[in-house]
Parts: sequence; structure tokens; C-alpha cells
Amino acid sequence: MKNNQLIIFDTTLRDGEQSPGASMTKEEKLRIARQLEKLGVNVIEAGFAAASQGDFESIHAIAEVIKNSTVCSLARASENDVRRAGEAIKPAVRGRIHTFIATSPIHMENKLRMTPDQVVERAVQAVKWALEYTDDVEFSAEDAVRSEMDFLVRVFDAVIKAGAKTINVPDTVGYSIPAQWGERMRELIARVPDADKVVWSTHCHNDLGMAVANSLAAVLGGARQVECTINGLGERAGNASLEEIVMAVRTRKDIFNLETTIDTTQIVPTSKLVSSITGYPVQPNKAVVGANAFAHESGIHQDGVLKHRETYEIMRAEDVGWGANKLTLGKLSGRNAFRSRLKELGIELESEELLNIAFTKFKELADKKSEIFDEDLHALVSDEFVSDASEFFKLVYLQVTSQTGEIPHAVITVSENGQEKVAESFGGGPVDATFKAIEKIVDSGAELQLYSVNNITSGTDAQGEVTVRFSKGGRIVNGQGADTDIVVASAKAYLNGLNKLHSKSERAHPQV
Repeated sequence: MKNNQLIIFDTTLRDGEQSPGASMTKEEKLRIARQLEKLGVNVIEAGFAAASQGDFESIHAIAEVIKNSTVCSLARASENDVRRAGEAIKPAVRGRIHTFIATSPIHMENKLRMTPDQVVERAVQAVKWALEYTDDVEFSAEDAVRSEMDFLVRVFDAVIKAGAKTINVPDTVGYSIPAQWGERMRELIARVPDADKVVWSTHCHNDLGMAVANSLAAVLGGARQVECTINGLGERAGNASLEEIVMAVRTRKDIFNLETTIDTTQIVPTSKLVSSITGYPVQPNKAVVGANAFAHESGIHQDGVLKHRETYEIMRAEDVGWGANKLTLGKLSGRNAFRSRLKELGIELESEELLNIAFTKFKELADKKSEIFDEDLHALVSDEFVSDASEFFKLVYLQVTSQTGEIPHAVITVSENGQEKVAESFGGGPVDATFKAIEKIVDSGAELQLYSVNNITSGTDAQGEVTVRFSKGGRIVNGQGADTDIVVASAKAYLNGLNKLHSKSERAHPQV
């Protein structure tokens, strides 16, 4: 590897999936993995193979189709974890095992209940197990931010001697600040024997809002791999955002003097895909990928940009993928053209039956909208009719009445395991009335934690994408629905979430 290359290690499919309700199906993970490869990500951490059979199968399937990126599985420093990871990545052209163990006193004493000597011994053994499957082994010292420097040096020295090729220094709890984190990276590289023989990496969480700043400080301190996620997705406050890391390094070449393999024009499409699949909307003022990232409201700003773009813009919107992703298809387009466009977007439906269903829905959408965008297609195939053809709850009919001075009223027909049931209800608004009518039928007992509406594309005929989040019995799931009618989209999202709660295949997170 050239010393001026920064390796981008994406963990959206592993750490990002640990966001509440963000668990993905194997098909959804494959779609994101294909897009990450198209984006130019160097390493895709596809999951945690030992967490569940579903996660193992997802990693294995990704390893079979990804050719240009390294496919990685996380593994605790235990023999079972490492061997499951090894089996999962076996089909990969390039496979990596990423093993870790906690090194801070608070973790060793209270969680692991192991002595420092035992931790070092286990770390070395985990690397040796991993080397039976691949020569690309990464080791992480969990909670390195609160670990003692002398002990970190000792552990890293031992695992490098054992054969680890990448050493990751994670701020697991988002506790550090940039100056401290950069200095820690510099000191480790200076003190660890054979530090020049490995790639140094950093993985920062955003609990204090400094994940990106800490990651970049580590890069200035000598790290040549950054672990990050699309949209900063991740548990608690999330991870360092891939798009912000990449664009900071690209925009400030005078500071970093580094290159990445990222095709930046794929950043926005990737962001929108991940948002659509996970149900985590992107805030409008989010750097790089937010809807307002390149918008100018102030008259002074508008005037300056019109006269010379660089007066108020340090990046070009088109460089990160903002633009008209219009589908060059219309109502008269055939199925082959439709199938080809889906394939270009990394969407491969498993059967002709699903393709026919998707194509029918596309035609229906084309009748409602004058312009179809790539984002519309992603929403189309994320809809409930594709994700599971045998869903327990299905929307059959919905009529909502809402007018000034009258209480909104909803009448709904829902198919419950093939049996149609009808209910009606009044509510504080049309969506409230719809949800109450659904509950009269299903009586789910679930707590609605989130209701969010976002437009998929611009224009008054845009599809609205609704996300709901349910909690029940310790499980958290996100439901999604899209339609040009927001109330219909809301009903779809509600039923989609209930189907996930009902499904036994929806896996829990590795930590549960």
C-alpha cells in the first residue's frame, strides 16, 4: 500500500446495523454491499458471523458476490467466533477477520473478568486462529481510549508478532477529543515495535459529536485506515461519517495529502440507499449528504455564489452525487429495460414473479408521477410487496376523510394471514385515525416510538417515505412505506413494522 493512500473501512453493515431497529435482511445487505463496492470502499465489514445464522449467511452471500472490496467479519477473541468468521468469508476474493478484545481496566475487570496477562494471551491466540483462514487479520483493542498506554503497547506488540496486519485503535465510547486522540495515535506508532509493518486504524464513536474530528486527528497522527459508516449510522450517537471523512481529506489536500479510492459521485446515492433500507432519515443540515448541504438562503450568500461559486462553497454538489438521478424509463418502457436499470442500481430480484410485481408497481407509479428517479426505484423494491411475498398483514383498502371543522375518520381493510378484516376509527388527524383503525384489527400491544415523514425526491408529486419505530418485548423494529399519498405510506409503514415484529426471522442485534 502506498503511504499516501487512506484505506476506507466501512462498517455500515455491522456497526451501523446496531442502531435501534436498523437490522437488515440478507437481500438488503447485498444491495448495500454492491453499492459500497461501486462507491469504492476498500473494506466492507459485512457483519458479525457468530451473532446469528442469519448474519453468517449474509456475510457468506456478500463474500460470494463482492470482487473488488475486501469482505470482513467481526469476531470476538474466542475460537468459536473466529472460526465462524473464517467460514463466512471463505468465498471472498479478499477476506479479512477482524478480532477484538477489551483492554481497558474497567472492561477487563467488570466485563471480561480476566487479568491483563490473560487478555494478551487470548488476543494472540485469536490472531493465530484467524491466520488459519486468511493472512489478512485485523486486531482491535476495545475501549482503547480508556486503556493504559503501556498495556496497549504490550498488546499491540504481541499481536503484531503473532501476525496481525492491521491494528485498530477504537474510541468505543466516544470519550476522546481530537488533540488527545491524535497524540495517542502518534505515541503508539512511536512506541510499538514493528509499528511500520502494519496499517494503523481508528474507529471513533460520536457520543460527544467528535467522531469525524477524532478520526481525522488520528489520520494526522499516522493512521492510514479509518473505520466509518454511511450517514454516520451506528448505535447510540453513531460512528464517524464516511462521507465527511472522505470529503474532508479530498477538500483539504493541503493538510492531509492523502488519496482514497472512493468515487465521490456515488456518495449521495449510497446515502439515500442506506437511509431508505434502514429507515434512518438524513437530517437536512447533515454535512455533504443533507438536503440543505448546498442550499443558500441568505441573499448575501446567494449573490456571492451566483457571481463565483467558491465564495461560499468549498465543494461542488455534483462531485458528491447531487443531481438529477432520473430514470430514463417511462410508462411505455418494457420489462427488460426495467430489469437492466435495477441491475445498474445493484438491485437483483430473486424471481420472475417478484420482477413482475415490481414492474407492475413501477407502471402504477409512472401513472402518478411525471418523472421517476433512482430513489423511487429503491423505495419501490424496499416496499413490503418485494421484501416478503407472504406477509402476515397486508393493506387492502383505505379511505380517510379529513376536512376543516370535522374530526378525521378512517376506514381500513387489512388482510391478516389471508383473512380480510375491516375497522374504522376517528383520530386527531388522518394518520392518527388510520393507525387507530389498524390497531382495532391487530391489537399489537407495541409502543410506537417514532413517526417520521421524508420526501424521496423533489416536487409536489414526490413519493413520501414514512418510517415508524416499534418497541415490544425488548425488540425494536423499523417499518417503512412509500407512496405519493402520505396517509397510504403511513399505513404501509405501520403494517410493515408489525410484520417485522410478527416475523421470527428478524434477528436481534449481536449485543442482545
